[in-house]
Amino acid sequence: MRIVGWMALSPLILAALAQAEPACKVAVDIGHHRAATGATSARGVPEWSFNAALAKMVTEALERQGVAAQLLNPSGDPIELRQRPADAAAAGATVFLSIHHDSVQDKYLSTWQWQGNDQSYSDRFSGYGLFVSAKNPAFERSQALAEAVGDQLLGLGLIPSLHHAEPILGENRPLLDTRRGIYRYDDLIVLKYAAMPALLIEAGIIVNRRDELILADDSARRRFAGAIAKGVASYCRR
Repeated sequence: MRIVGWMALSPLILAALAQAEPACKVAVDIGHHRAATGATSARGVPEWSFNAALAKMVTEALERQGVAAQLLNPSGDPIELRQRPADAAAAGATVFLSIHHDSVQDKYLSTWQWQGNDQSYSDRFSGYGLFVSAKNPAFERSQALAEAVGDQLLGLGLIPSLHHAEPILGENRPLLDTRRGIYRYDDLIVLKYAAMPALLIEAGIIVNRRDELILADDSARRRFAGAIAKGVASYCRR
């Protein structure tokens, strides 16, 4: 029997590996729910609406990348925080993503009029944030996941907001990676109780009036979702 050497086989093997589907199943969690909608945007839109729209696009983008994905609680029913990673585990997920949109501390908020109503806003900060927990049993892999997603977001031309590292009450989160905007937030329930690598993404600051318009735009959402999916797929292929 003729044995083909490694050097002859390697291009074929590499091509097959490049086309192989990532060995992951991703649970995509829509942050908050319809009865507890999270932050409110500068134009009065509840955070849950932003989260649901982006999470759906992330799920679709993951599937286009060849990554199995399941959207958790798409109807927005009330659900306990600890139930979210439990549902992910029950679905056989190997990666947990929680999709959110950000706000700022009350002291930075001002008031303006939008369509005849007073709304709170702050244009002081801009950008995304990535959060992992050292209490997650797969902390190092969670960091690797955050790095892979962060690289794709930077490649899209986005920048992280570093305001959660400010040494004030309610913030003071340790920055693990300033360039990529990766924070350690150990007691985030959905992260520390996940049995798999877990990442919470704050896609942007919806109380920032300019950022809100971008975050509400479907084409911008689609690009952001695509970058997240590429980062997750890259992590899964490692």
